[in-house]
Amino acid sequence: MKLINKVTASMLLAAVAIPASAVAAQPTEAMDPITIEGQLPADLDELPEGPKIKGFITARNGAQMQVMSEDGTNVSVLVAEATKVRSTGGFLGLDKDKLTTDALLSGLPVTVETAQWGGGLVATKVSMKDKDLKTALMIQNGTAQRFDQQDTAIAENAAATEALRGRFGDIDQYNVKSQTSVYFDTGKWALSSSDEVRLCEAAAEADAMDNALLLVVGYTDSVGDEDYNQVLSERRAGRVVNYLQQKCGWAPYRMLTPTGMAESDPAADNETEEGKALNRRVTVNILVSKAVDGMEQAGL
Repeated sequence: MKLINKVTASMLLAAVAIPASAVAAQPTEAMDPITIEGQLPADLDELPEGPKIKGFITARNGAQMQVMSEDGTNVSVLVAEATKVRSTGGFLGLDKDKLTTDALLSGLPVTVETAQWGGGLVATKVSMKDKDLKTALMIQNGTAQRFDQQDTAIAENAAATEALRGRFGDIDQYNVKSQTSVYFDTGKWALSSSDEVRLCEAAAEADAMDNALLLVVGYTDSVGDEDYNQVLSERRAGRVVNYLQQKCGWAPYRMLTPTGMAESDPAADNETEEGKALNRRVTVNILVSKAVDGMEQAGL
């Protein structure tokens, strides 16, 4: 098994120094603002039906919400007063039919039903699972540092990090305990059934380790230009993250920010077809902080 080398690991961890959480949006490119002409419609039932989007919220800004879909594409939708926000059942006194848009926290896995309006999309209904919303609210209310919703994504991630670190103090370095790779066809980011099984096996292995985090990194071969390969590697990483969270039950707050590395750090020679096939991959790294790992090895 080829583990990421120390130089590569340092680069990745520098880029994703703080874990993503159910509260904190994973850093993404800034949302393109949606121009709203007039008032958002009070009745959405008569609007033409739009696509259904399944993924997780990556950013919120006023009436605009950005969702990363299962194929790794970011989709911006508007949230109106008439948008229905529901969970699969009430908990902690919440009524599933009366959730407000305040429940739409960054990092939360959702299914968004949309309608077409003003040349874009407006959410008619946003659905989520009880357990995901409960986790998001617990993290939001339990962080030692209460942060304002207008803080930057970095500040939000920092607050979530403090909640996760707990008694282990300042954790800046990790040990790679295990690595699983899945492979893709040229220009594709779809997972095979065997890959799906391996991802859930990796999540189960990590879940058996105390305080383990997952770092997902996407790669491409050398075919195509740099910009294309960067987007492709991010889509592959996003597809794997979605599957781990939605199908394998891996909690968003135990996931470091996924990274696309394009054709860098090849696993094999890009001059051969066999080598290219090995480079079209996503690696799922199981990480444990060196501080925690050292305590466990010492029997503390």
